[in-house]
Amino acid sequence: MHILHNGKIILEDRILEGMAVLVDGDRISDIVPEEEIGRWPDAERLDANGGYITPGFVDIHSDYIETIASPRPTSMMDFNLALREAEKILINHGITTMFHSLSFYKEDMFTHKPIRQPENVQRLVDAISSLRDGLHLIRHRLHARFEVDNIDEVDMLIQNIRDGKVHLLSFMDHTPGQGQYRDLEMYRNTLKGYRDISDDEVGVLIAERTSREQMAIERIQEVAEVAISRGIAVASHDDDHEKKLELVRSYGTTISEFPITLDVAKKANVLGMSTIVGAPNVLMGGSHSGNLSAAEAIKEGCADILCSDYYPAALLHSIFKLHDGCGLPLHEGFAKVTIRPARAVNMEQEIGSVCPGKKADLLIIERMDDGYPMLSATMVNGVVVTRTNYRKS
Repeated sequence: MHILHNGKIILEDRILEGMAVLVDGDRISDIVPEEEIGRWPDAERLDANGGYITPGFVDIHSDYIETIASPRPTSMMDFNLALREAEKILINHGITTMFHSLSFYKEDMFTHKPIRQPENVQRLVDAISSLRDGLHLIRHRLHARFEVDNIDEVDMLIQNIRDGKVHLLSFMDHTPGQGQYRDLEMYRNTLKGYRDISDDEVGVLIAERTSREQMAIERIQEVAEVAISRGIAVASHDDDHEKKLELVRSYGTTISEFPITLDVAKKANVLGMSTIVGAPNVLMGGSHSGNLSAAEAIKEGCADILCSDYYPAALLHSIFKLHDGCGLPLHEGFAKVTIRPARAVNMEQEIGSVCPGKKADLLIIERMDDGYPMLSATMVNGVVVTRTNYRKS
């Protein structure tokens, strides 16, 4: 048995003080008054030192594994090694459940990344699936990000869903002139930032990209139905207008990832969809693509979930930046990286909050004298997997 005490407990709707969390086996067994913990003299105690006792973070959109598996565009590490090394990093950022977001592209227009070639994507899918059955530090799940022009790989996607290897599905459309790249000038500048290419060559690529065949709506609906029938949530990506939201909602989509404008984010909520914004957007003060400000959407009450996107450290720091700079109550900030993403992917019965009966995925977070939030202990499934002790000498 473990006891987490001397801290402020972050619940879904408030912060609880003067209480301690009891963990028995892999579950939270109770929340009791601090003065009662002497009843369990043999329990291992984790002292929060006045900090916060929070749920582990649930990150449902992050392509960070691509960076670890392929640290340079033309180099690839062993995928099993990459996953082992990635989870050591992720756990130290408080991420106890990671939905590795793999891109199923027909062709990546921006960079030549072998990691995104179909055969390598499938190898990584299989590696993630295998790791779940072996020794591991965190919960590994797969978020399949499927580009709608990748019509040759649809059957493989369906097979992965049926094999239980996919746990979240999103449909993406990065065609220039709409979505994230509705501003063609932004698209041109982004493309030229990745590649040494002339204006004429950019024009040829844009024309080629916009003329590609895409999945028919009926085919998208078919794939979505396969996923939903297995309890897998379906997301839409870079929604840029209300009609698109209504279309994707019609075939069961419940998540809107990175809505482009504030009006679209609000409409997604009206339609009963959860909205995702990026935590790096919060830290940088805006979108790197010139789209919706995450902090603005949160202030307006239409951003439900924060994800790390490509920078795992952003989750923890964005919570405190939103609290210190925008006045967002801490429990609301933590909800955006715990219970709300867990609920969006149908895992809220097991994880996402400090609640008796749930899995004991718990963090102890303290703040240094300068306000820097530090993770001093991490527990997954009732097992203490990290302890961190800062020092001055």
